[in-house]
Amino acid sequence: MVDVDTPPAKSKKSDPATRGAALWATLIAVPIAVIVGLVAFAQFTPESDDPAAAPSASAPVAVPSTPVQLAAPRLDERTTQVCLAVTSQLPTELRGLPGRKVTAGPEQNAAWGEPPVTLECGVTQPTMCERIDGGHEGCVPLDATMLAMDGVCWWAKDGPATDVFTTMDREVAVQVTVPGSYTQTGQWANEFSEPVVKTVKSTTKGVPSGCKG
Repeated sequence: MVDVDTPPAKSKKSDPATRGAALWATLIAVPIAVIVGLVAFAQFTPESDDPAAAPSASAPVAVPSTPVQLAAPRLDERTTQVCLAVTSQLPTELRGLPGRKVTAGPEQNAAWGEPPVTLECGVTQPTMCERIDGGHEGCVPLDATMLAMDGVCWWAKDGPATDVFTTMDREVAVQVTVPGSYTQTGQWANEFSEPVVKTVKSTTKGVPSGCKG
């Protein structure tokens, strides 16, 4: 490619009126550019790691003394051992929410706050559908949302009142239910990723491709 030098254009003297108009245009344009830049920065700046920005409930609510209603299906010996290990690692307080008693299965269930965030261990293992338009009963849609958080693959299912997060890559399934009134529900579920990694072996069987490392 040949470079072509363009001769410099002849300079022209600008009259005072033109210089004045250009100056005013510059003075106006600079603040506008700054404002636009600040707006763009606010939109694309990642969330702070400051604890104050951590997920929290929308407002403090008095926690009743009554236990949280949870089912406790009978578990086989291996699943019982795993769930005991899981519940032994759970915090007594979750993001400022105090722990609560459950109506059944404290060795496999846990709850915090009001409305309660709940954890259930040993729930039915979710499996992916065979086709985009469906598959076997109760299967996980192929276009379902999967969240890979701190070493755990969570299936995120939005509901009208609660969001439900279920592990997809563990030999024993763990399910966390978070009220929709809480902000950043996925981050609430992520509070349990570390205990799950510590106590439940991973599996590759039936794991969605998006969650495979």
